[in-house]
Amino acid sequence: MKHVLVLSTLYPNAVNPRFGTFVARSLEALAKRGDWRVTVINPIGLPPLVLGRYRALADLPLLAEEGGITIHRPRFTLIPRIGARRNAAAIARAAVPLAQAVHAQTPVDVVDAQFFFPDGPAAAEVARALGRPLSIKARGSDITFWGKQEFAARQMVAAAQQAKGLLAVSRDLAGQMAAMGMPAERIALHYTGLDRDRFRPFAHPQLRRQLTEELGFPLPDNSPLLACVGALIERKGQAIAIRALRDIPDARLVLVGKGEDEASLRSLAAREGVGERVLFAGSIDHDLMPLILSAADVMVLPTANEGLANAWVEALACGTPVVTCDVGGARELIASDTAGRLVERTPQAVTAGIKAILAHPPERETVAALTDSFSWDANAAALAAHYERLVDGA
Repeated sequence: MKHVLVLSTLYPNAVNPRFGTFVARSLEALAKRGDWRVTVINPIGLPPLVLGRYRALADLPLLAEEGGITIHRPRFTLIPRIGARRNAAAIARAAVPLAQAVHAQTPVDVVDAQFFFPDGPAAAEVARALGRPLSIKARGSDITFWGKQEFAARQMVAAAQQAKGLLAVSRDLAGQMAAMGMPAERIALHYTGLDRDRFRPFAHPQLRRQLTEELGFPLPDNSPLLACVGALIERKGQAIAIRALRDIPDARLVLVGKGEDEASLRSLAAREGVGERVLFAGSIDHDLMPLILSAADVMVLPTANEGLANAWVEALACGTPVVTCDVGGARELIASDTAGRLVERTPQAVTAGIKAILAHPPERETVAALTDSFSWDANAAALAAHYERLVDGA
């Protein structure tokens, strides 16, 4: 059994159980195959003075076994808001001695980073210390946001030049990586996975009544239902969705997610006169997500940038067409009217896209069939093959 040592700041824990779940599902599926041992270093950043929300993070165990994977959670010093320039180096200082100890006990074949910044440059230091090939995956904002910060781009490109292989979640993102100066010939496409048992169309006639009881928010059968899944931050576009709701009479909008913009979005909904038609659902139980998506007529996400949003894939798998913007890998998924509409990032364009779907809704099973190639098993098989190529070429 070969051994991959994964460094990932994106990973769920007891304090933030929804944070980076897609990374955990991918690596758990890989571990389940039986041909790769998976060890994760999930660095936890703590400020010099541990207060407020950081106290619970400080209490997380340093070592855990989760989903068939050994998880190490070393601490590194984090300077909130202004310390990004030094985060990769701080993570490397915490991770290298731990990685050397892991390697001494169970030799590592590949070092992997599951996010390009700050994980990629830190993992590059680990790979150099162990003398092992490096893989780095790009997921979206690590390239579209951090790639525009000169110090971060410089660190990322240097790490990419060291890496034996690179992964991107969409063709669009791969192109952006190459444009930054990363070696295009080493970039492979690696789509997200999907829990096919969970994300599928649910057509129970009492579904909206059940959700009304679960969420404490009326979801009438005869009213259009829109779902928006994503962190409540400006780039996800919930404000645009709220403004679009004003011109879709009787429609309800369920916002799934938490974030720093919640208070301003609540105020906006009230000013637009749609406050009673918008539900801020927060972080919901994962078993509720496919029910909400199946009950929705449209999943709307007027996002400014993405790699390839898991929310797009999960909505389609539930038979729900998507209205989103032509960013990242959206065109790779929303390739027909069956899948939804790609629109400009304005309330008027979003409204028009939603109304077009409501006027001619596609068959749910036909929409769901668009995701037949997505699964965590397929994701893990592709990841295992990628790692094998790096080991064989080392």
